[in-house]
Amino acid sequence: MKLPYHTKSTILSCLFLTFAFICPSVSAATTASDYRQLGLSYRQQGRLAEAIAAMQKSVELEPDNIGGRVNLGWTQHLAGTEKEAAQSLLQAISKKPLFVPAYNALGIVYLVQGNLTAAVLVHTWAAILKPDDEVAYYNLSLALHRLKIYDLAIITANSSASLEPNNPHPLVAAAIAYWDSGNKKTAKQVYEKAVNLDSRYRDTTFLSSNLKQAAFSTNQIQIVNNIISK
Repeated sequence: MKLPYHTKSTILSCLFLTFAFICPSVSAATTASDYRQLGLSYRQQGRLAEAIAAMQKSVELEPDNIGGRVNLGWTQHLAGTEKEAAQSLLQAISKKPLFVPAYNALGIVYLVQGNLTAAVLVHTWAAILKPDDEVAYYNLSLALHRLKIYDLAIITANSSASLEPNNPHPLVAAAIAYWDSGNKKTAKQVYEKAVNLDSRYRDTTFLSSNLKQAAFSTNQIQIVNNIISK
């Protein structure tokens, strides 16, 4: 089962956090690393409140660990506390202004909040810092589509797809941009490429939850349904 695109990329960006084979229990956790590992374990179990508490403790013990702050902000985002997530990620950026994963996570927070201009600015800066950053291009496409800047949404989605050709999400992002630009034939052709990567993309029930997790808006998911049905 594929992870949602931005979720997978953010987790991969924090691999340097040294994940232990056996996560410490709460009583055994003493170091910042222990609490980071505990928080990640809780997050994988869907216990987000406990994950946030553990990650906050890790940041308290090791405030200069930028990856720990990004993990905290991302987990707050998953819990739906976008304001707190943005604060954590801005704190990470203030300590390390060129840390691309922090910008990617912050851009997603802004995208989900509907702060599209901020999302575009943040992800554009991430792409400038790292020109081969498929995450930034993907989320730029979703934001630009919602702003009705379809030509740029197509370009950025295709850039993301070329950088990560085995992930369906950039292809879906390109398809909805083609669709709303009036090029419905190309939209269907591009969407078929996503289906070829994962046949579940024909299933509207699967798409409803999967694309929501991948930062598609309700309206964008409806456009996907239109592509499938028409």
